[in-house]
This record gives sequence, C-alpha cells and structure tokens, in this order.
Amino acid sequence: MILDSLQWRIIDDIDNVLSRPIEPKDTYDAIRESIPIGMTGFCRKGRPVFVIGVGSNGLDKFPPHMYVQSHIQINEYRDKVILPNSSRRMGYFVGTCLKIFDMTNLRISTLSDIKILSLIATIDDLNYPEKTDTYYIANAPYIFQACWRVVRPLLHERTKRKVHVLSGCGREELLKVMDENVLPDFCRSDIKLEDRKTESCFSPSHPFHEEMWNYMKQEASKLKCVASSTKKTSHTAVPLPREEEFRSSQSTCHHFADNVVREVTCSSHG
Repeated sequence: MILDSLQWRIIDDIDNVLSRPIEPKDTYDAIRESIPIGMTGFCRKGRPVFVIGVGSNGLDKFPPHMYVQSHIQINEYRDKVILPNSSRRMGYFVGTCLKIFDMTNLRISTLSDIKILSLIATIDDLNYPEKTDTYYIANAPYIFQACWRVVRPLLHERTKRKVHVLSGCGREELLKVMDENVLPDFCRSDIKLEDRKTESCFSPSHPFHEEMWNYMKQEASKLKCVASSTKKTSHTAVPLPREEEFRSSQSTCHHFADNVVREVTCSSHG
C-alpha cells in the first residue's frame, strides 16, 4: 500500500499540487461552492474540524478531475500546514482531524454524484489513511438511510466504527469535544439565520479558503522562481537505470518489505 501510494504521488506530482492552484480565482470559488467544504476551527485536542455539505453539493458543474484536484489540495494543505501548526501550538503531535457531514437538503438526486464521491473516498482511503478520528453525520433525513446503504460497503470496518449519526444538528454531542465558536453555523445560536450564508465556512471568502488560496499562490510563485533559476544553471544529467536494473531494485525493495513483515510477525508471536 505504501509503495502504491508513493508511486501515485510521483506519477501525479502530488508533492507540488499546492503549487498548481485552480485558476482563475472565480473557477476556484465556484468549485468550492459546488462541493461545500470548510474548516470551522479546532477541537479541544487541537484537531482541525472540517464540515462537508453533502446535501448541498452540485458536482455536475465541472469535470470530475477538477473536484478531485481540489480535494487533494485540501488534504495536502491540512497535512503540510494545518496539522503541523496545530502540533506546535498544542505542544504535542496532532495528526488527525474531525469531519462533520451536513445532510441538510439531501435528496435522491444527490445519489447521481456517488461516482465522484466514491472516487474521492477511495483516494482518501488509499493515500490518506487514518487521518480522520470521527465522522459526525448531522441533520440526516430519511433518505440518508438509502445513501448509507450505498456508501457503507465502500468503507473499511475501522472507518464504519468511526461514524456517529447525530440527533438533529448534534449540537450537544459536538459541544463535548469542541467549543461553541467552533461549531458549524447550523449549530450556533449566536449567528442569525440571515447571516449564515456569509458566515458559513463554505463561503469562498471564509478565512480558511482565503488563507489556503494565498498559500497556493505563494507556492506557485516559489516554483516559478526555482524553474527560472534552474534554466540558467548548468547541470550534469544522471543516467537512468536500465530496465533490468530497475526490476532488480524493485525486487530488492519488495524483498526488504517482506522481511520487515516477517520480523514483525515473529516478534509479535514471540
């Protein structure tokens, strides 16, 4: 699984995905509005709290690869910026997050987007495992049961155990792990109904999205500077290995992995 994930990162140049913002900004904002996701703050243990508007998405406005790229960028920003900053602030390692799925306005038509949602879930499962401690399901209507029957088989057992279906908006249960100012806008009593759209973490103008956009633009500028300086610098080309050498090194890598697994197994039995 690790080897496959590393190959995926190399082939798709994931390490530099934050240097490739989706432009123009209007397109980036439109994607954010058609697949609502945002971050409201941190729980009391320092874990970032993400909110996903499952019932409010419209995944038919852009090609699937743009939604996937946007989702991967959020994952990378979380792992490279948000979690390290939270770890420094808390004084101990913070490596996971909490996710709240808002099912408001969930309809049968939403099931037509299951292909893209399944693709995103698969990417998370294979390349960002164990990054979410708990999945909270809020405002779940009757149709959620139908959706859950479709999605549940796609999840690993360990993921199924993390899912908590809340009663209504789940305000009381969420307050057990986070302060009121971190609650999603639909749980907060201090935000007027008419202000919820502008105050929502889904809004492209929300600080989370603005900070992430600015970070990507800075990373893009850095990459351009590096590329420009590289063109002016002479370098010695490194010869690529022959195919049989590559196969030999690949075989050695797998052999090493097998030995590690064997050692761990023997140690556990001992």
